[in-house]
Amino acid sequence: MLILQLAIILIASKIAGDISVRLGQPSVLGKLLIGIVLGPSLLGLVTDTDTIAEFSQIGVILLMFIAGLETDLDEFKRTGKASTFVGLGGIIVPLVIGYFTGHMMGMTNFESWFLGLLLSATSVSISVQALKELNKLKSREGATILGAAVIDDVVVILALAFLMSFAGSDVHLGLIVLKKFLFFTGAFLLSWKVVPWFLKKFSPLKVTETVISSALIICFVFAYLAEYTGVAAIIGAYIAGIAISLTNYKHEVFEKVETISYSIFVPVFFTSIGIKAQFDGITENLSLIIILSFIAILTKFVGAAIGAKSSGFNWNSSLGIGSAMVSRGEVALIIASIGLETKLLSADMFAVLVVVILVTTIVTPPMMKFFFNPKVKKLKKPQERSFGG
Repeated sequence: MLILQLAIILIASKIAGDISVRLGQPSVLGKLLIGIVLGPSLLGLVTDTDTIAEFSQIGVILLMFIAGLETDLDEFKRTGKASTFVGLGGIIVPLVIGYFTGHMMGMTNFESWFLGLLLSATSVSISVQALKELNKLKSREGATILGAAVIDDVVVILALAFLMSFAGSDVHLGLIVLKKFLFFTGAFLLSWKVVPWFLKKFSPLKVTETVISSALIICFVFAYLAEYTGVAAIIGAYIAGIAISLTNYKHEVFEKVETISYSIFVPVFFTSIGIKAQFDGITENLSLIIILSFIAILTKFVGAAIGAKSSGFNWNSSLGIGSAMVSRGEVALIIASIGLETKLLSADMFAVLVVVILVTTIVTPPMMKFFFNPKVKKLKKPQERSFGG
């Protein structure tokens, strides 16, 4: 059954992606939507099994690993200020508006803050693919978006741990902070000393494809360590990609990882997002879904865009960056699951938020296409200069 489902996913995602491009949209939009069509909500040809979920997890890890390989570290360093502004702007606005929205819905203080934190989350795995298709991944905007995503992930998870400790959950805030500090410190040291040494020693082994195997070992180890310490696995994979990009093996690794990733794992990841969609009872909560989706999209978009503008980008670039931060993806789903387990979210509210997260993920590619479109950039005022000239 798995083999047939994989075949269905691959052919459907490739055709849907092609149709999306022909309609003037990023291919990732078609791949997301076809997942809804294939999944239990419509045709039921593919189900969200544990194996599909594991394939999907590998897909998003490899996608972020590729993003790391393509990152210009010098550009990444230069955008530190902009990434901080975008990351914090994209947290503060959704957090505050989400809190007051929760209060208006009759939630308790803790539940309202939890809703605000959930709306503050960002997952740029979808944005990375859209950036690649728009040739923006290596740009200053792309570096800012990826840097902001790292900041967003760390700050939101730390704030969540802080909230849970006050909410009475068995959470040791000091330990969580220490684990994250150890991860980033360890990741830096591994990237600096161990990764080049490991590639140099492992690659000459008298077996096939040792370079790509060693690169994947590094990727998966970094992803595991990130997840183990409470940082998203995709952040670990991204850092691993940056580490390898600084070695002489970068181009060989990139070419082969891209082939492996986009032939099976990445299409499964994109499609599985739609497959997970459950629309049972959606009509009863339709108005709430629309309101929360609007709030989720607007707050992250505005907050991140203001952050980008404050750091020196022009308005077109700022709006493009804001749109790239809208997707909540798997990070918000993890937070929502925590809320369900700790009773900070009811079962009905959890179901509503899953649909809201899906909506933010689906609208991100077309928003990026619109704001990063060269035709839109012609609308800027003649005297307005882009960030960095």
